[in-house]
Amino acid sequence: MAFALLAPLRKPPPSSLPLLRPSSSPTSLSSIPFPKTRAPDPKPRFSRMLLPPNVLSLSDLAGLQSSLVDLLRTSPPTWESAIANNLVIFLLGSPILVAGLSPSGIGAAFLLGTLTWRAFGSSGFLLVAAYFIAGTAATKLKIKQKEALGVAEKRSGRRGPGSVIGSSAAGCVCALLSIYGIGGASFSGLWRLGFVASYCTKLSDTVSSEIGKAYGKTTYLVTTLKVVPRGTEGAISVEGTIAGLLASILLASVGYFLGEVDVLQAAICVLASQIANFGESLIGAALQEKDGYKWLNNDLVNVINISIGSILAVLMQQLVLLRL
Repeated sequence: MAFALLAPLRKPPPSSLPLLRPSSSPTSLSSIPFPKTRAPDPKPRFSRMLLPPNVLSLSDLAGLQSSLVDLLRTSPPTWESAIANNLVIFLLGSPILVAGLSPSGIGAAFLLGTLTWRAFGSSGFLLVAAYFIAGTAATKLKIKQKEALGVAEKRSGRRGPGSVIGSSAAGCVCALLSIYGIGGASFSGLWRLGFVASYCTKLSDTVSSEIGKAYGKTTYLVTTLKVVPRGTEGAISVEGTIAGLLASILLASVGYFLGEVDVLQAAICVLASQIANFGESLIGAALQEKDGYKWLNNDLVNVINISIGSILAVLMQQLVLLRL
């Protein structure tokens, strides 16, 4: 009975087990069908989902910054660099621009600044900036008193596009002549001199007029020396005349230190500006606001004034060169 119970536990005979026969050739690992695994994605999918598609990398930003700096430093200036520099400067200096110019005046000043930078680079632009700051300061001086007397500039001294153009027309012409190389290299210095002289003339005119309105004790009509009220067209005062002369010397000195003119040319700018301003006073006294000359407004007189100053400076330089 015990034998019968243990019978199922007996091992089967060797012949009933499957025999593992050695292969005739060794098995290659490459023939074994391992399960294929997906290579890891070098950029995780979640990072793509979190970052917007147009985000610039740090290297892209650094390259953009480098390109912008190179554009701003372009020498000689190009139209692109002139526009870029003006955009940067106008954004940074917007509080000063708003104080001295109307919105349309700022637009005209931007065109003027772009043209100036293209023709004469940063030094020419800084000269115009010095003119603007000094002229605005003189215009704002005792503005309430001037408004009470009825002799202040309109819009609380904020100048519009007509005033900007009237103050810069001669300088813009000189800039265009320089850009397009009219007269060749021998004339480039003359266009630069005319440019500086035009702004010396205008600053002298602005400062003499505004200081005369604010501090002039006695004002005289230039044609008859008759005492007239402050702000009369063609009137001059001792205080205003001295202030205008000093303003012209100041801006000519700025032009010298910026390398726009030499010492002799700076002196020529001062002399030409004073002659031009005297001529402008004569025009104002004899013609402005007279019957038949109503079209001769301040902006047009300014164009005539700065044109005289610019042309006189160029002619004086030529006379000096002939004598040397």
